[in-house]
Amino acid sequence: METLGRVLVVVPTYNERDNLPAIVERLRTSVPDAHVLVADDNSPDGTGEVADGLAADDDHVHVLHRPGKQGLGAAYIAGFRWGLEEGYDVLVEMDADGSHQPEELPKLLEALAGGADLAIGSRYVQGGKVVNWPQRRELLSKGANIYTRVMLGLPVRDATAGFRAYRAATLEKVGLSGVESQGYCFQVDLTLRTSRHGLRVVEVPITFVERTVGKSKMSGKVMSEALWRIGMWGVTGLPKRLKGPSRD
Repeated sequence: METLGRVLVVVPTYNERDNLPAIVERLRTSVPDAHVLVADDNSPDGTGEVADGLAADDDHVHVLHRPGKQGLGAAYIAGFRWGLEEGYDVLVEMDADGSHQPEELPKLLEALAGGADLAIGSRYVQGGKVVNWPQRRELLSKGANIYTRVMLGLPVRDATAGFRAYRAATLEKVGLSGVESQGYCFQVDLTLRTSRHGLRVVEVPITFVERTVGKSKMSGKVMSEALWRIGMWGVTGLPKRLKGPSRD
């Protein structure tokens, strides 16, 4: 197993003041050497101020204050750019609502140490599961992943998953400029870019737990964006997939 170097966990927030302290504490306990970057979109409930307090008490916690709610994808891109500029070797995506369990982060890091370029915490591989999720949400999620596999030919069971770890070199290779997608479509976008660059994607089974505090940020707008973007990527990439691999 290789040594991964410095790890940064990017946690986007919007109105998560009740969840954030516990999530940061669990993260710091689970992977004590990791740093945490809270990317707050000017939450009106004071999440940014709570994050500042956590950072004041812990030099492994950092805060990126953003001017307003600009979407999940934009928050992650900003967090990734910050982490790359600061020289971190691994960048992790994790929700602030408790649906991603910090105690499972070591499994994702172990996958990177074993040679993966992107490790995805997957709900839909053997050993993965969801807990307390409404049936409608689970069906939508599974349907979105089937749609993604069919349209894009991606050999990934949970391309929409938001708990994942990237090598810094992976993000630098696939490029962050031009990434405009939001919501779970952002996750598909970066998975597709990683796969098309010939990099190794590994799915690690996790248990996804529905939030118990606060409200989900999922919306019809997010779902609509994913449908048309994935459809567009599928259509534009279809001729190449039909042609098959080059025989040069």
